[in-house]
Amino acid sequence: METIIRHAEEADLPALVSIYNHYIRETPITFDIEEQTVEQRKAAWFGNFTVEGRHRCLVAEEGGKPLGWACSGPFRGKRAYETSVEFSVYLDPAAGGRGLGRRLYETLIAELEGADVHRALGGITLPNEASVALHRAVGFTEIGIFREVGRKFGRYWDVLWMERALGEPVSR
Repeated sequence: METIIRHAEEADLPALVSIYNHYIRETPITFDIEEQTVEQRKAAWFGNFTVEGRHRCLVAEEGGKPLGWACSGPFRGKRAYETSVEFSVYLDPAAGGRGLGRRLYETLIAELEGADVHRALGGITLPNEASVALHRAVGFTEIGIFREVGRKFGRYWDVLWMERALGEPVSR
């Protein structure tokens, strides 16, 4: 079955929220603690995305079913940070290991090349070798670890920060 990468639509929200809630319940990958509703995600997250701006959300779809997404959102709220974006990617657990995350990120990077974005950043809860490998594969480099900055499931977690320049060729 063919996988299509496209911009997220409001109709995708139930599937995207279901995928995200899996990671809230089962993993430390997101530091959200409580599952979210479609209305919560629509108001606090989905409404930030545009088709042509810095903040975008792309979906990987097969047979009309969203299998995951990648997005670029605000890095920080202060205006001087506006040309820096934070990348995130989440896949249905059954869709992992097929290169969908890489395809989503490569498409997102290509789309953002003309969008006045200077840096893409990603925070990765450790350990998460799959996410570290994905970020490296698309040109991100490690810039530091914030030690024990999140508490979930009764323990503290480190977050590795990675960055990638946009608008410049990637050296591998």
